[in-house]
Amino acid sequence: MQQRLQKCISEAGVASRRTAEAMISAGRVTVNGKVARASYDVKVGDVIEIRFGAKTLRAEVLSVQETVKKDDAAAMYREL
Repeated sequence: MQQRLQKCISEAGVASRRTAEAMISAGRVTVNGKVARASYDVKVGDVIEIRFGAKTLRAEVLSVQETVKKDDAAAMYREL
């Protein structure tokens, strides 16, 4: 199963889908060390990095699901 990058970021609780799209367009999101595009389909094992000014969030995707409850979102990724 695959999921669009902005939806994955949104369901993980990092940002809204529109904000995630803006961060991706601004080049602040990388997947496996490469600048990401909004059309990227996230797969298990991908490492996503999001820059928030001086802070960077780095996480590995552990699970990709179509819908996720808020309480279960933390099980989808592991912070590195």
